[in-house]
Formats: sequence, C-alpha cells, structure tokens
Amino acid sequence: MAATPARERSASAGLLSIGQVLARLTPEFPDLTSSKLRFLEVQGIVSPSRTESGYRKFSAADIERLRLGLTLQRDHYLPLSVIREQLDDGAGDASLAPPPSITPAPRRYRRAELLAAAGAGPQLLNDAISTGVITAQENYPEATVTLLRGLVALDRHGIEPRHLRSLRQGAEREVALIESAMSSLLRRTDAASRAKASELAPELASKIDEVRTLFVKDALSRALS
Repeated sequence: MAATPARERSASAGLLSIGQVLARLTPEFPDLTSSKLRFLEVQGIVSPSRTESGYRKFSAADIERLRLGLTLQRDHYLPLSVIREQLDDGAGDASLAPPPSITPAPRRYRRAELLAAAGAGPQLLNDAISTGVITAQENYPEATVTLLRGLVALDRHGIEPRHLRSLRQGAEREVALIESAMSSLLRRTDAASRAKASELAPELASKIDEVRTLFVKDALSRALS
C-alpha cells in the first residue's frame, strides 16, 4: 500500500500544491484564493497535473501562466475567455506581453484617493479590510470604489462591513459548489471537456444568482407582509 504515496512523491518532485501556489502569488495578487484558483482552472487559464489521489500539482510553467493571466485580468480587465486565448496563442511563453490597447489603462486608486472617490471615512475602510470584505492593497481597482460606495450607502442604515462578511464567504462556497457539480468534467484533460466546463461554469453561477435573488425577495416579502 505504500507504493502509491511513494510514486506520488516522486511524480510531484518540483511541483507545487495549491497552498504553495497561494503562498507564492498572493503577495502580488491579494484577492487570489484556493476557490478562485480552482475556478481559473475551470476557465482553462491553467491546467495543473494531478496525482493518483487527485491532488493538484502546479509546475513552474503553470505558475508563470497564472501570473500573466492574473496580471491581464487585474490591469486590463480582460474577460477570462480572452485571457485564455492570449495565453494559448503565446504557447505558454511567460514573456508574452499584454496586448496593446487603444483605451486608457484602468485607473488605480491609492488609499486616500479611494476614500475620496467613494466618499468613505477611514474607519469604514479599515472595518471592511479587517472583516475581509475588502482586501488591503497598495493600489485599488475601480471595482473597489464601487464596492466601497455600496458599503457607505449600507452603513447609513446600520449595515456594517462585519454584517456582510457572510456574503463574501457565501461567494466562495458557491464557487466550490460549481466546481463540485463539474467534477466529472474537471477530471478530464481533453480540450472538449475543458471547453464545456468553461461554458457551464458561468451558466451555473448565473442560475445560482437567480435562485439567491428569489430567496431574498421571498424572505423580504414575508418580512414586510
């Protein structure tokens, strides 16, 4: 029975686990989580190998592909389907440069600029960061401005960032649920299965969002009746 673990250790030499990948990349990409990493696999951004026990193992080429894909997503707001095409066209070349753009680069906001743009006080941002609703960064994207504006509006009605922590945790659970539903596809390595998974994941996410919205409307209707 000891032969299988021994073979796996040999086959995994020089490869990284999900935890090791996160340790290497999160300093550069603070929003990266294990769930997002698995979702990027579903979207075909990276295709790690697997041990006989089913554990993901990432090569140096996988890490560079992830780094470039995350950079394109963060700095150019490209859809994952476009990022996948860019990466595939580059044949995994880590030196692939981001595509030229005729539009200005997305604006990034330093802390003081973020607070001014969102009309938020420093304490609200601190609370959002400490509860995990917002990830602390040196420069924040436009999406964080929108999120912080929403927190400002909710805070006026007594809904604080700590009350919203479960929403972020719920999003992580939904990604895990989608991954579980597509487990049979994810175990396959052929291009057709990977393409099917890429199409199915957004569809499942949309349906989950519809069901969640209906649940909230139903609960709100009962609360106000």
